[in-house]
Amino acid sequence: MNPITNKEQQVTYLKERLEIFLEVLDAIDPETTELEDIDRLIQMMDDLEEKMDQFQHRNETTE
Repeated sequence: MNPITNKEQQVTYLKERLEIFLEVLDAIDPETTELEDIDRLIQMMDDLEEKMDQFQHRNETTE
């Protein structure tokens, strides 16, 4: 897969990933949530943060 360098595509990608995260978060039942579920959510946020950093770095080097 080619890196996303277009800023509009980057924002769209991040919005889509955030929407997925919010859907997963909304679907979680606090009564039955396991530690693994919380770990998965944390990993999703870490992945999203990493992607944001990658996009920012790409944009800084192309400006």
